[in-house]
Amino acid sequence: MTRLAANLTMLFTELPFLDRFAAAAEAGFEAVEFVSPYADPPEAIAEATRRHGLTVALFNLPPGDWAAGERGFAADPARTAEFAQSVDLALTYARATGCRTLHLMAGKIPKDADRAQWSDTLIVNIRLAADRVASDGVMLVLEPINTRIDMPGYFYDRTDAVLDVIDAVRRDNVRLLYDVYHMQIMEGDVARTIERLLPQIGHIQIADNPGRHEPGTGELNFPWLFDRIASMNYEGWIGCEYAPAGDTREGLQWAAPYLGGPSLPTG
Repeated sequence: MTRLAANLTMLFTELPFLDRFAAAAEAGFEAVEFVSPYADPPEAIAEATRRHGLTVALFNLPPGDWAAGERGFAADPARTAEFAQSVDLALTYARATGCRTLHLMAGKIPKDADRAQWSDTLIVNIRLAADRVASDGVMLVLEPINTRIDMPGYFYDRTDAVLDVIDAVRRDNVRLLYDVYHMQIMEGDVARTIERLLPQIGHIQIADNPGRHEPGTGELNFPWLFDRIASMNYEGWIGCEYAPAGDTREGLQWAAPYLGGPSLPTG
């Protein structure tokens, strides 16, 4: 079964953030995810979720100053106190919304930084976060992000690098976030890789390549890939983290077989 979650940071962006929950539900989505809910009170996010019968599948720990280019700071040795505070803030939102999966972003590493020191800091911080959220039944996921196009300088850009970190952390509630778009760019062979890594995957995200637009706009055969993932008995959500090539709703034709809503456009 293919269970899709609308990424409200990237979809329905013609609407204010809190109005995107209604748009996702009207389109037939049963779950949503987003990069950062922190501009709105947790009660507002929770109310929008409940009102429209949605599950919050995933969101990120506070990533720092996103507009200034920050993409997390869990590996930065100078920001350990700030990181600990960010975990508490994320947990407040997770408790309010019922979200049980949080994406922890390592951050971009400066070219002149001591990578070993940053790696040690990251491992300590992930352990701290994993222990803090464990009693709430929350899982942390770590995502390799492509450094060729979207995020030069990000701490890890391949699955084996993230798996090395997970092995070093040694916490049962830390798993891999596998983003098909990023890994198509960096590694390819996504179906076999997902099958091989499935026991360690906590969440999947998608976008086509090139362009990071909706399925059907690029080189990937998503109907085949969805069938293949379903045959692996993957039970998690698949986050639609793509930038629509045009209008979000018009671009959702590809998702019609997987969504329950009657209000998708018919062309």
